[in-house]
Amino acid sequence: MAKLSMAASNDLCIMAIVVLAAVAAAVGDGEAAAVEHTFIVSEMKMTHLCNETLVTVVNGQVPGPAIEVTEGDSVTVHVVNESPHNITIHWHGLKQRLNCWADGVPMVTQCPIRPGHNFTYRLNVTGQEGTLWWHAHVSCLRASLHGAFVIRPRHATYPFPKPDREIPIVIGEWWNMNLAQLAKNMGDGYYDDSSSATTINGKLGDLYNCSGVVEDGFVLDVEPGRTYLLRFVNAALYSEYYVKIAGHEFTVVGADANYVRHFTTDVVTIGPGETLDALVVANATPGRYYMVAVGGQAPKPDIQIPETRSRATVRYAVGAGNGDEAPPPVDPEMPDQHDYMVSFNFHGNLSSLSRPSSPPVPATADESLFVVLRMGSICRRGRLSCKRSGSKESIIVETMNNVSFQLPAAAAATPLLEELYYDHHRHNGTAGGDGSGLDQLYTLPDRPARPFNYTDRALIPWGPNEAWLEPTEKAAVARRFRHGAVVDMVFQNAAVMDTDNHPMHLHGHDMFVLAQGHDNYDAARDVARYNLVDPPLKNTVLVPRLGWAAVRFVADNPGVWYMHCHYELHVTIGMAAVFIIEDGPTLESALPAPPADFPKCDR
Repeated sequence: MAKLSMAASNDLCIMAIVVLAAVAAAVGDGEAAAVEHTFIVSEMKMTHLCNETLVTVVNGQVPGPAIEVTEGDSVTVHVVNESPHNITIHWHGLKQRLNCWADGVPMVTQCPIRPGHNFTYRLNVTGQEGTLWWHAHVSCLRASLHGAFVIRPRHATYPFPKPDREIPIVIGEWWNMNLAQLAKNMGDGYYDDSSSATTINGKLGDLYNCSGVVEDGFVLDVEPGRTYLLRFVNAALYSEYYVKIAGHEFTVVGADANYVRHFTTDVVTIGPGETLDALVVANATPGRYYMVAVGGQAPKPDIQIPETRSRATVRYAVGAGNGDEAPPPVDPEMPDQHDYMVSFNFHGNLSSLSRPSSPPVPATADESLFVVLRMGSICRRGRLSCKRSGSKESIIVETMNNVSFQLPAAAAATPLLEELYYDHHRHNGTAGGDGSGLDQLYTLPDRPARPFNYTDRALIPWGPNEAWLEPTEKAAVARRFRHGAVVDMVFQNAAVMDTDNHPMHLHGHDMFVLAQGHDNYDAARDVARYNLVDPPLKNTVLVPRLGWAAVRFVADNPGVWYMHCHYELHVTIGMAAVFIIEDGPTLESALPAPPADFPKCDR
């Protein structure tokens, strides 16, 4: 990893633009292209809500630049770190076949890109179509370091009527505070910070003002009768969002870069990390209509945060009843922020669109996990006993099967993926036992050690009912899978101290969502409900509040892959694990060597 001067980074940016222009001119519709971008990561001051805030950005903008490619292209992204922070970029939802080195998780797959240094990510987008996104995988910085990643089909053949225009709609948050301080607060056990506003494509919208001057909002200009493909991304740290456009309906056609059976709805819901493709026809009476995004949250007795909401404007072309004398925009009637059934029903409507290229659903699984997602607590300063239930002697953590994730001490020097690769080659595929980070991994249990009534509402408030369940431990939680193994996981959401839903994201793989349900999962009852015909394929699965989701995936992509909740607070305080996928029997199914310019932690 080389160190770049400012002049060199500017030259690199110019070179990338030249290459992009040359590629665009030289490549026909049917040929794979070499797409090249340069991301300059820096800090800049931005002013919203009467406050000037120092923000970490890519290329001086929020959201960052959208990457737009065609299926089969090769993508190169030069990341030049001119910020004071260690940086990695994760390409959320890219399967990264045999390319775990580019997954972008600090100390899991790579050493971070240090300030004043650069690294080049080389990405493969073969076999995927739809909307994904990229974001920093450094705690909290993804609130401003993110952008859309759009993969269009070869020959522009969609399994739905071709839209007249495609528009990324990135839902995010504005924080009137330093995001590095937000991350530090989380690490110290202070969880009371809340975002200052919701944004749509980086704009706060006219619900917010500074001394009476309203904030700018995103405006989507439309023409009567035309069809628009809205590519939604939820880049928020904290909230699932319900989205409506007054006077219009959505036809949902894709989720997490997988096509779904089309269905029509007046509201879409999207959890942190999820993406969604929806067609909107401009068929209303010409005028102006608000697009509103409102953040959902669990009702009391869960701890409440201020309502999060923003709105953009869908504006019909001037001359179509939208001149200066036009009436004010029409506001949609939004669901209640506590109505979690809106999300449950929306996600329950998703099913895969059958196509010749669709992967088959494995009929049976080779191994099964029952993973309970819940809060717990550990004693501060390494003490073995302490007061709990909100006491300052303990710190709240998130867990998977009562273990809260932390990186092994040895991973401070070498990422786990490098440890795995070189250990494998040193010992001919067997475990080394040489004091590396791999020796410090803790196997994720098949199921929790202490079953209980996971959805008992009496466990939500702090106090004697839940206190006995709080004690937990921190460890480098991992699970190793044979290459090609079919794995079933049931995620059970538990009511210990909170009942948030959990958007569980698996890097490097898609998951078949076989079923979801309310209350406690019961295999004897619920396996019969599994959809083995056309389950949706997702990289981020929203586990419903006080309920469960059953998924199945094929462990066929060798590497070390992060599995975690996409609520920033939850992953920061431990709702995560690493999945180690072993090499297959052939060269084509084995992880290749790391790239020659792979970042090193000591330089």
